[in-house]
Amino acid sequence: MQTAPLYDDIACAPAGGAAHWLKTSDGLRIRVAHWNPANAKGTVLIFPGRTEFIEKYGRTVQAFDDRGYASLVVDWRGQGIADRMTPNRAVGHVSHFTDFQKDVAAVMDHAKALKLPRPYFLIGHSMGGCIGLRAIIEGLDVNAAMFSAPMWGIQMSTAMRPVAWGLSAVSTPLGLDQNLAPGQFEQSYVLRADFEGNTLTTDPAMFETLREQLKAHPDLALGGPSLRWLNTSLREMHNLSTQPAPPVPCTTFLGSNEAIVDPIRIRERMGAWPDGTLRVIAGGQHEMMMDSPAMRNSIFDETAALFDANRKVSDAA
Repeated sequence: MQTAPLYDDIACAPAGGAAHWLKTSDGLRIRVAHWNPANAKGTVLIFPGRTEFIEKYGRTVQAFDDRGYASLVVDWRGQGIADRMTPNRAVGHVSHFTDFQKDVAAVMDHAKALKLPRPYFLIGHSMGGCIGLRAIIEGLDVNAAMFSAPMWGIQMSTAMRPVAWGLSAVSTPLGLDQNLAPGQFEQSYVLRADFEGNTLTTDPAMFETLREQLKAHPDLALGGPSLRWLNTSLREMHNLSTQPAPPVPCTTFLGSNEAIVDPIRIRERMGAWPDGTLRVIAGGQHEMMMDSPAMRNSIFDETAALFDANRKVSDAA
């Protein structure tokens, strides 16, 4: 295993974490970090959202360390300090959305090689919720899952939806698929937005932390998505909407003030999930795990209780 950088100065994670480079089946280099406290009850696989990176989840890792769990977090292809997918590293790009499943496969092989404690559990935020749902449908070895504002649909106006589909679809044959989608910027959202009116968090201290992380390590920053990312993500979200809920216990958290992903798709999915629970967080925005301590701890407590209640099957395996 080749050691990779882990920016402890910005992570606010437990001591003892380690990061490694992994090679995916199609030859890309991604980064994974893990924390494995003594006598852990299992391992939480954390699938970040678009633009995110390992260190952003340091506080989440600490929260589950406090609750008795090991954690593993990934820099997806095209994000963090994993291999970027275009010459312009500010553009979020992927050739096919299902390529992220190659990252998942590398992550799972790595977890097994490290002998991280079983059972495994999943936390998927935003884009990581889309990747995670696909992985579970395809047999991801987890006993339970928590989704935070999962990207099972993207908010856009009725008038804009056919434009997004059409423009993104023709971008590839026209050789424009690596261009930023309309209305997107190369600069990261938290560096160009003010706290007042932001769509991520209601906590000013956490918003400032998100800004300071990127200022300290600019190589982690990522701007808007490409036209190709938009098209392939729209196709994946549509395809997932046709799939039945997998037989995995699940709790999904949705902020009442969500402004990025589509709450209707989330409600539809969770309404048809036999062993699923939807929790609507009053006043919550997109980054509920990056909000006030009270909001975060409530979510982490309920998630840990879900994981605690679903440990026995794998314990016996």
